[in-house]
Amino acid sequence: MKNAKKLMMSAAAGFALVLSGCATTAPPSAEGQTQSGYATYDRSTVVGEAEEFFGGASAEIADVLNKVFTDQGRPQAYIAGEEASGAVGVGLRYGRGYLYRPGAQPVEVFWTGPSIGFDAGGNASKVFTLVYDLGPTTNIYRRYPGVDGSAYVVGGAGVNYQRNGATVLAPVRTGIGLRTGINIGYLNYTRDYTPIPF
Repeated sequence: MKNAKKLMMSAAAGFALVLSGCATTAPPSAEGQTQSGYATYDRSTVVGEAEEFFGGASAEIADVLNKVFTDQGRPQAYIAGEEASGAVGVGLRYGRGYLYRPGAQPVEVFWTGPSIGFDAGGNASKVFTLVYDLGPTTNIYRRYPGVDGSAYVVGGAGVNYQRNGATVLAPVRTGIGLRTGINIGYLNYTRDYTPIPF
């Protein structure tokens, strides 16, 4: 039992160091700072795409998306995909999807990441992520720590914000159970699948 507690404390310290490093990454390039040069999606388009993606209209999903629009405005992109996760204190998450931008071809993205918290179990879910202030599409390929206290849950749908520099991600998930809001971690978005979650 003592060894398990030491392991958890070491993991927490390690994650804290990683998160602090992510939070101080360099700002986007000059091209990425010219946000007005990138097209955005309006609310009705996003809600329609999300409802089609999740397989039907849902008051909970619409409520969560309205919350994101109220907080962040119109997104420059969104990611539609699926993920699987599991945890016993320390958790792992793996996902795959496509990033969509107005007038551009979809780009495949993968994500992995660790978490630590007071949760246990596993789940698979669809994820619809709104992307803000991305700039060039290549900016998606970074680590995005969660923002403390950002979880918003309605019924079986929820969102929590992730940030790296100016870019904010708002992943909307269904079937979230008890995992949202009671763990901390980050997601690393990559061009190719990797089994390493760090």
